[in-house]
Amino acid sequence: MALKQVILVRKDLKLSKGKMAAQVAHAALDAALNSEKSVMQDWLHAGGKKIVLGVEDEKELLKFWDLAKDAKLCCALIVDAGHTHVEAGTKTCLAIGPANETKIDSLTGTLKMVN
Repeated sequence: MALKQVILVRKDLKLSKGKMAAQVAHAALDAALNSEKSVMQDWLHAGGKKIVLGVEDEKELLKFWDLAKDAKLCCALIVDAGHTHVEAGTKTCLAIGPANETKIDSLTGTLKMVN
């Protein structure tokens, strides 16, 4: 079984590259640490595949959060502390997985990579 993780980032926030990188790192780490240990180990052993995709806004981000939870996929929603670019409480990104690549793709397969 191929494993991967996707991180969904809100495009409407227009985050700087550095801020986006930090938020994606928070999401990837949080979701991985909260996944089943054996799944995380298998995922890391296979190279820790990660894909960063864009969503339009908070509403779409939360839609995917609900879909991921309904599908029983490990996920992590990142809410910013507000120290730099965005207001405290802003939901910036969502990590889904590591999990079965096919299961994740059934939810996020229509989204495009972030530029």
